[in-house]
Amino acid sequence: MATKLSSPLRIAAVGRVRSRAWLRFAIASATLLLLAACHKPANELPRATTEVTVMTVAQRDTPVDFEFTAQTQSSREVEIRARVDGFLDKRVYTEGQLVHAGQVLFVMDTAPFEAALQSAKGQLAQQEARLTVTKANLARVIPLAAQNALSQKDLDNATGNEKEAEAAVIAAKGQVRTAELNLSYTTIKSPLTGLSSFARQQDGSYVTAAATGLLTYIYQLDPMWVNFSISENELLTYRDQVEKGQLRFPANNDFEVAVVLADGNVFPGRGHINFTNPAFNTQTGTFLVRASFANPQGTLRPGQFVRARVSGAVRPNAVLVPRRAVLQGSKSHFVWTVDKDAKGHQRVVEVGEWHGDDWFITEGLKPGERIVVDGAIRVVADTPLKITQAPAKSADAAQPRSEAQSLSQRQSAPGATN
Repeated sequence: MATKLSSPLRIAAVGRVRSRAWLRFAIASATLLLLAACHKPANELPRATTEVTVMTVAQRDTPVDFEFTAQTQSSREVEIRARVDGFLDKRVYTEGQLVHAGQVLFVMDTAPFEAALQSAKGQLAQQEARLTVTKANLARVIPLAAQNALSQKDLDNATGNEKEAEAAVIAAKGQVRTAELNLSYTTIKSPLTGLSSFARQQDGSYVTAAATGLLTYIYQLDPMWVNFSISENELLTYRDQVEKGQLRFPANNDFEVAVVLADGNVFPGRGHINFTNPAFNTQTGTFLVRASFANPQGTLRPGQFVRARVSGAVRPNAVLVPRRAVLQGSKSHFVWTVDKDAKGHQRVVEVGEWHGDDWFITEGLKPGERIVVDGAIRVVADTPLKITQAPAKSADAAQPRSEAQSLSQRQSAPGATN
């Protein structure tokens, strides 16, 4: 019986020993883990402070420019046409060269017109001779009719013949004048000084005034017109900004216009707007604006695609910050403001238009506040910042650039900045 009881006792004793061993092992492991967690490596460095540059927000009246795609147009584009029918004898001018007012461009065959003039002069001589006879006849009839030697009817006939002969002379003189004009039209001259185009008809061609009379074009170069269009959305936006005091136009809308050529150079002269179309184009939804430029050297040529930079507007009390200081979140743009303890705080702002490398801020910032400019993308909220001196701008970077996009282009541009 003792043998049967000793076996369960031994099993229970062994279980208790094993449980105590596992408990000691668990306690030792937890202690080691706590010691490891509390241990800090000697070579771990504290987090580095973010270096940034800052600027103080200020309000100031800021001149703004607006640029539009434009095209040059001759201020006087004249079609040179044949005014009579005939054969084109010779082109006298050099195609593409500058021609002067009164310079001969084309010469037509004059022989038919000289013959027509001679015939007209002959008809005039006949009518003048007839007039002489009728005058002499009337002079003889008048005294005879006074003596009742001739009837009143004879006097009336003589008087009518004299008047008829006078009218015939006038008509013959008109025919002579017409023939002289037609002859003069065979020598085709330039009515103005300008740049010539290529000849539409070649020597020996038969031209008619109605169908094939176009011979060439002459383009006046000085002054030169520059045409550009403003969309309805742009016009309404400008008008709304003026009403809100966000934009101010010059007195009498006397804008100054500069021309930026295709290579980026600026035409040296300045122009002024001399015409605005009162009606919108029903197909494009824009209305035409025209500026006039003095072009004595002929630098601008008709048909060039350029950019018209319109100056004279001012944004009063505007807040302008560098574009790199403005970041874009999931729902809005924001900047990092810096408090008196040099800590960064995120501030949601409402942005306006670009102005060169800067951005107009319409809401969200007040004068005197400091914002991060360089290093904004590395800022962590409510952490101390190390403010450093901003690098000096180069001479080229210091020059403000105009608003190089039209309003519609700026509104569609991506808002994210670096």
